[in-house]
Amino acid sequence: MANILIVDDSSTMRKIISRSLRQAGLAVDEIYEAGDGIEGLSVLASGKPVTLILSDINMPNMDGLEFIKQVRANGNTVPIVMITTEGGEEILKEAIASGASDSIKKPFTPEQLQEKLGGLI
Repeated sequence: MANILIVDDSSTMRKIISRSLRQAGLAVDEIYEAGDGIEGLSVLASGKPVTLILSDINMPNMDGLEFIKQVRANGNTVPIVMITTEGGEEILKEAIASGASDSIKKPFTPEQLQEKLGGLI
């Protein structure tokens, strides 16, 4: 069972992602939420057993790119998948170069989540 951390500044989007994960039939145990990269780092620092991170790119305080860099700088190898409206190839390339495993474009379907995340959890 996967423990997933969802990092997105929109509480509505966090709920949509949570619901879609369950609709996709993925084996999800716990879902943790964070409103930005700083909160995301604090969830990881708390020792919660996170097995997958889903993160937005555009967030206040600490964006998704900086969040990935910080997670990787701390030696954490948990898979990180970006869920974003950001269509720009450059920013997605930077996310992958910084340590993201993949990206999913909003809006998405439960089937797309199953396809992208099925192999990671």
